[in-house]
Amino acid sequence: MTVHSSALLTILLMAAVTYALRAGGYWMMGRVTLSPRMEAGLAYLPGAVITALVVPSAIDAGAPGIVGLMAVAIIMRRWRNLFLALVVGIGTVWLLRQAI
Repeated sequence: MTVHSSALLTILLMAAVTYALRAGGYWMMGRVTLSPRMEAGLAYLPGAVITALVVPSAIDAGAPGIVGLMAVAIIMRRWRNLFLALVVGIGTVWLLRQAI
């Protein structure tokens, strides 16, 4: 297997740019004072991103995916146990796919 110098240089430059953007973002946000409203909005951002990624996949999976998603939401709301929610969600989807 040969490694082309242009491919290696491209990968290294992409890594450097990615690191610079992330480090620059942390550096810049360290100098900005956020309002309480902005902090509250940023606190909800991870949940919004997860929802934006998971819901379309569940809808594409059809009825088993939607029911599995509802089972996960119920478990998380009631017990707040991520591992239990994961097992129940996967089990629900698997059982419904076997039944259909």
